[in-house]
Amino acid sequence: MNGILYAATVFIWGSTWLAIAYQIGDTSVVVSVGWRFGLASLALFAVLMFRNALPRLSAENHKMAALLALCLFSNNFLCFYAATQYLPSGLNAVVFSLAPILNAFNLWILEKRRPAGTFIQGALMGFTGVVLLFVSQFLSAEMDTSILLGLALSLVGTYFFSMGNMVSANAQKKDMPLLPTTAWAMGYGAIYLFIIALFMGVPLDVPTTPLYLSALVYLAIVGSVIGFNTYLALVGNIGAAKAAYCTVLFPLVALSLSTVFEGYEWTGLSALGVVLVLAGNLRVFGLPEPLKRSIKRWQRASSSP
Repeated sequence: MNGILYAATVFIWGSTWLAIAYQIGDTSVVVSVGWRFGLASLALFAVLMFRNALPRLSAENHKMAALLALCLFSNNFLCFYAATQYLPSGLNAVVFSLAPILNAFNLWILEKRRPAGTFIQGALMGFTGVVLLFVSQFLSAEMDTSILLGLALSLVGTYFFSMGNMVSANAQKKDMPLLPTTAWAMGYGAIYLFIIALFMGVPLDVPTTPLYLSALVYLAIVGSVIGFNTYLALVGNIGAAKAAYCTVLFPLVALSLSTVFEGYEWTGLSALGVVLVLAGNLRVFGLPEPLKRSIKRWQRASSSP
């Protein structure tokens, strides 16, 4: 079951970055993200009502939902959407792949779980990889400093996401119901974003072009309702650190799509950067158990007469 959740999360999240790029344009980022999670919340509530599985939540649940809204369903995506204005979507996804390292860092700061030496090594590899990727992009864009703004926004968004991991893991340890809490969190995120839009004087209407609307529906239903819940289920089943392995693989999906649809151009530096980011994550957490078992089976098979 965890394997299915893992594969679904990798594919879905790997493809959402391109859909985000299709929403960037004349519409305010605040409005686009607000409608995404507003629609996702309504869809998830509809599913729960159809299944007659909509329990009343305690005040503690609603507090957790509000925290999730700020970390996972609003501020982080404001940063990611804004970063996509300056970066190819695949690069945004690569920065996001640093989430496992930030998760370990947060556990060190918040729960005093001092990381091993492999964490320091992996973190240095991962961040070096990101630097190489952006040096390559910076040089190919004729020294466009807006790339640095995109990098900063993407890093802030990733840190918000990492904090959301901590909140979600804590909520599930307290046996809070996953789907209802997520539905409320998405709803709170949408309300928060719409309030910001109203204070900014930004209209809440969105383009009716097929590309924008199809991207919005995909992000709301597939990327948010399905993708977030498969991921948060993994967090509850195997923990935030292991679940974050998803972020090691889906940048490869995102970069492949960015290469095909956005014309992302690879260089030697960018390829080395991606390798270092992935290797850094694997150094922090080691090889996934399924891969370890496969290697052991291959070793036994190759050593047998």
